[in-house]
Amino acid sequence: MEYSISELSELAGVSARTLRYYDEIGLLKPLRTSEAGYRFYGEKEVELLQQILFYRERGLELEQIAATLYNPEFDIRSALQEHLLELEQQRRRTDRLIANIKQTIASLEGEAEMSDKERFAAFKEELVAENERKYGSEIREKYGDEAVDASNRKMLGMSEAEYQEFEQLGKEIVVRLEEAVREKKPTDGAEANEIAALHKAWLMKTWNQYSKEAHIGLGQMYVADERFRNYYDKNVAGCAEFLKGAIEAYCTETTE
Repeated sequence: MEYSISELSELAGVSARTLRYYDEIGLLKPLRTSEAGYRFYGEKEVELLQQILFYRERGLELEQIAATLYNPEFDIRSALQEHLLELEQQRRRTDRLIANIKQTIASLEGEAEMSDKERFAAFKEELVAENERKYGSEIREKYGDEAVDASNRKMLGMSEAEYQEFEQLGKEIVVRLEEAVREKKPTDGAEANEIAALHKAWLMKTWNQYSKEAHIGLGQMYVADERFRNYYDKNVAGCAEFLKGAIEAYCTETTE
């Protein structure tokens, strides 16, 4: 069966303009184009569009999606199984948060008791799960399963105070990075050194052992991987690069 661009637009819930753009960038070419310039899509194109929308829902950029779909080893069945696993994990995370909120409401109404540890358990589990979803494959390849699993266990074992301090440190690092970049501070200056030291303190909330090499490697990953880079550069461009430079200078100068 073939679909015109308007029919596929209605079927998939995306605009015809989006489909034309996908054609222009080579992400989704039509099966054929009529002499009058009308685009028509077949079964294969419908399957590819479904995959594109799945990957878009997961937050991937169009360039990443194209690289995945047009990899010679790409298999739609495997991709669907991967999407299913992701959705099931997402459902479990949502279920944990719902249970946590229900338990909190019950404790406020005097119907149940809830410890401070229980109050924050779901948030820590969500943070670990989110990190695994976004960066798990990269950091496991770089540091190994044992190191990543140990870091996750340390995160899940945090007390309320430790968790709050971890969160606050992360926010402070971003704020100070943005200020340093706006003010064009040098990456080997006093402010950069303090930011790198804060970053080390933040890492040690989840790392069991510190390594200058690992710290520098992480800074390099912040720049090389656009997901990390986008996190630090979301408000002020150049923050990831500044942090990388600050870490390298800190690790070179410090004797710790």
